[in-house]
This record gives sequence, structure tokens and C-alpha cells, in this order.
Amino acid sequence: MRGSWQERFADSPDVLKSPSRLQTVVQVRDLEIGGAEFVTMAGPCSVETEFQLMATAHHVRRCGARILRGGAFKPRSSPYAFQGHGLEGLKMLARAREESGLAIVTEVMSECDVPMVAEYADILQIGTRNMENYSLLEAAARSGRPILLKRGMMATVADLLRSAQLILDNGNPNVILCERGIRTFETATRNTFDIGAIALLKYISHLPVIADPSHAAGHRELVPALARISVTAEADGLLVEVHPNPDKAWSDGDQSLDFADFDQMMGSLDPYLALRGLVLGATADARPMEAVG
Repeated sequence: MRGSWQERFADSPDVLKSPSRLQTVVQVRDLEIGGAEFVTMAGPCSVETEFQLMATAHHVRRCGARILRGGAFKPRSSPYAFQGHGLEGLKMLARAREESGLAIVTEVMSECDVPMVAEYADILQIGTRNMENYSLLEAAARSGRPILLKRGMMATVADLLRSAQLILDNGNPNVILCERGIRTFETATRNTFDIGAIALLKYISHLPVIADPSHAAGHRELVPALARISVTAEADGLLVEVHPNPDKAWSDGDQSLDFADFDQMMGSLDPYLALRGLVLGATADARPMEAVG
């Protein structure tokens, strides 16, 4: 890496590549993030019901997902929107893990909740609104769980790396960066997907990088294309929202894929992954031959 990049991000030295630290591989249960496998994290925005969560978990597993995402605590913009089931949602996620074999990633919103969420989750997600909540970052780091750190909607790459540096400073090397789109003057999509940030992060940092095309697009029709673009930018995986019936989802239905769309998206990634010599999580015979409704 050229010296100019080292100088530009000099206040985040431990997240930058060096001759002795070219790539961090984060171990989560029986899988590795940042290694030879392209890891898909998929599931509903919110944990709603046992049926919704179990159906989604089993389906995304069959199509190659390795990690189930779902919000037990939801930082909604409106105080009148569904805020999540909290502890009961965490328990439903744990049951889904037991039945499906998928690891669990879910958001923690308060430093007080870190021990409780860490008891159930395999990965702690720090949401975009909390990327610079340093008390929460420190508490999450000390939990020992891997951290999925989402870029703030108005944060620069330097801001993201500084937050990652803080987690490393608190003794947790298992940080996964997530690009989920940033807020710009463009209003056609929910956010502006900064694909250049993915390429840059992969070039300058040894930490794994996950792309979230769902929050970037805000419209399910655009998610598969942004997912394919993420692969070509050398992301290590995806975070995608999937729901059995997006039109009746309790949150973020507009950007959620239904099962058939998820099947098609996953199949469309294969040639792009092949160019990079990567594989999806499931074996070929575990994935359906064609999309199902």
C-alpha cells in the first residue's frame, strides 16, 4: 500500500494493511469471513413471528446463506413504528439457529444491552446511527463477539476506520466493515451506494468488508444488481433483507426480497464469484435448480 494512504488514514493504523497483516479472517462458528468463501447474511429486517423467522431461515440456508440476520431491537425513525420484540426476538433467533444451523447477526443499540444480546448472537451489529457511539463500541468490543460495523449514513471512510480502530483498541480484532450506502442529494434510492468505498476498503484495510445492497437501494428491484456489483468490487459477502411476504413486512418491506427473488439473486452471483475463485456457502446440490415461489 502506498505511503499516501498510510498518511491519509494515519489515525487508524491498526486497521490498515501492512506486510505482516494483509487480511483478517473472522471466525464465526464453523465459517470464516474474509477467507475463501463468499458469506451471505440474509433474513428479515425485523423478527416478527416464529413462523416468519423459521421459514426464512430454512429457505435462505437452502440457497447458500450462512448467517441469519434479523432485528430484535429496531432503531426506527418514527417512535410509532415497530421497535422490535427485544428479548423475545433474541430467543426466537436462538431457536432459528438451533433448527437451521445458521449463525446469528443482530443489532445491539445500547451499551446496557450488550451482555444480553451477546448471550444470543454470534455477531453483534453496530447500526449506522451508532457508528460513532463510542461507549457502545467499547462495550461491544469487550463482549468478545465479532462486530459488524455499519458505516454511518453521513460518515466518511476515515470516520468508519476510526470507529473500527476504537474496537481494536479495546481488545477485539474481529471487526467486519459494512458499506450500506450514504446520504447524498440523490433521492431516487434510499441511500447512495458507495461502491468506491468497498474497493478502497479492500485495498487499504485488512478487515473483511460486507456490502448491504438492501439499505443502499431501498427498492427490492435494485438489490440483485447492487449485490453483483458488490462481488466485482471484491466484497467478502452480503447482508440482504429477505421476507416471506415483503408487502406485509412490519418494517422495510420495500427493500426486502421474497424467496423467489432471493433464489434468483443468489444464482446470478455465481459467474461473478467464479471470476474471483470464490464459492457460496452451500454446496451446489443444496441449492434449488430454479426459483420457487
